[in-house]
Amino acid sequence: MTNDLYAVVGHPISHSKSPRIHSLFAQETGEAVEYTAIQAPLDDFDGTVRQFFERGGKGLNVTVPFKEQAWQLADQRTARAAKAGAANTLFLDEHGKLVADNTDGCGLVRDLTGNHGLALGGARILVLGAGGAVRGVLGPLLAEAPAALTVANRTVAKAEALAVLFQDEAQATALTACGFEQAQGPFDLIINGTSASLQGDLPPLPANVITGGTTVYDMMYSLQTTTFNQWALDHGANRVCDGLGMLVEQAAESFRIWRGVTPQTTPVMDVLRND
Repeated sequence: MTNDLYAVVGHPISHSKSPRIHSLFAQETGEAVEYTAIQAPLDDFDGTVRQFFERGGKGLNVTVPFKEQAWQLADQRTARAAKAGAANTLFLDEHGKLVADNTDGCGLVRDLTGNHGLALGGARILVLGAGGAVRGVLGPLLAEAPAALTVANRTVAKAEALAVLFQDEAQATALTACGFEQAQGPFDLIINGTSASLQGDLPPLPANVITGGTTVYDMMYSLQTTTFNQWALDHGANRVCDGLGMLVEQAAESFRIWRGVTPQTTPVMDVLRND
């Protein structure tokens, strides 16, 4: 029996943990899956995708900088991908149409609620950033019915645009936007959706956004404490989490979409922490 071919596409891609994650999923579930990494030329993502499916590929994950292009390329988009404006999962439907989905928000919520035991209903949440990473998670976060969700960003207009875009999904949640310096705490949960940690930078937040009851979550994953999470600990945060669980959970949702099987994620996270 030959394995079905899947891959992650990005630029650069050599650092990606996705092949390791999906190979562990395949071992665990017994699914006949081969999963590789493809570095697409920056000027030919579309051609790379078409070539992959023409040679019999079954599904693709998409990472930076191609998530918006994946969304544009698709013939159809799931409801969560449509609102996110970006896609991290591609597959062909039974008619050969290219379908785009976004599992990032689902992955984040599952990590927060399932792996870290956080109750998001009724919580006061601060989300930092207004780029594609944040746009992809706002819908699933709002579906958990927090009491309030504030989007803070260096460019306030971008945060305000997201608040307007997702207002129809807010329902009873007070959805607001502001600049970093204007964030008014305290918050139960702060989610860093900026890439600042990668550069060792910090958003200029007032210290009062954090109390002894605040959980801080950095979407970046790292074997060491991220710059943002260290700042949070230094200011008295109750606990901090990085984005490894989100990475594994969004991958598990892609695997379920493609294979109809939901893998166990905890053993995979344990392996990755110890790699």
